[in-house]
Amino acid sequence: MPKDLLKKIEDNYKKFSKGQKLIGAFIIKQYDKAAFMTASKLGKAVGVSESTVVRFATELGYDGYPSLQKALQELIKTKLTSVQRIEVANEKIAKSGVLRGVMLSDIDKIRATMEKTSEDNFEKAVETLINAKKIYILGVRSSSALASFMGFYFNLIFDNVKLVQTTSASEIYEQIHRIEKGDVMIGISFPRYSKRTIRAMEYSLDNGADVIAITDSEESPLIKCSNNHLTASSDMVSFVDSLVGPLSLINALIAAIGVRKQDEISATFHKLERMWEEYDVYQKND
Repeated sequence: MPKDLLKKIEDNYKKFSKGQKLIGAFIIKQYDKAAFMTASKLGKAVGVSESTVVRFATELGYDGYPSLQKALQELIKTKLTSVQRIEVANEKIAKSGVLRGVMLSDIDKIRATMEKTSEDNFEKAVETLINAKKIYILGVRSSSALASFMGFYFNLIFDNVKLVQTTSASEIYEQIHRIEKGDVMIGISFPRYSKRTIRAMEYSLDNGADVIAITDSEESPLIKCSNNHLTASSDMVSFVDSLVGPLSLINALIAAIGVRKQDEISATFHKLERMWEEYDVYQKND
């Protein structure tokens, strides 16, 4: 519903009462600001009562204003430019409280991720990865940091991992053209969603591979090109993407696989410790 919200307001505009038309017009023109307004504040901004705002939400098919507000916040994830994101963030976080505000927001994202992640999907993902012939990991732009982190640890656990590099669109397909049934593609993307990632996931699915999406919600376009998905709360902090939720989810995925492959991993790290010692990899305490 979020992606159709503005169109729905436009389609029903003539049916609205005078006060509802004022609300609808404000949302269409300034949805980025409306998304973070309370019902009371939105009512004051357009000159109507709080109850009129609540009735407007019900008229659109929502069970209350909070549901409409959530839909607006989902909408702006994909529509806002970087400049607009900065403006919205400045309103959300007072300049004098940026450190505390951002960290408290990140704590909320981890809590929300814990609540929204499906245990069944998580266990299915662990099983699929353990039994994969080959694992491909793809994340571009800010999600490339998540992909690299996952790739680093997966390479210590498995011997069949390929971190897909994304210098150009053509290079992605050159790296995944052999993907087939029995392989797994992990696609990672958060608003604003990457077309490269989505298309590579579609290609992988068409070739019979299992595709796991790591994204932010059930409305994400990555869901349609995957056969399993893990959702993690993400948010914008100025022009910066908050990725603590997805990172925590990936940590849990790595840990769960580690538990299942404990003996194997233990032997690997015994070997690595000897190698690190021999080649003086880490700084030693005096």
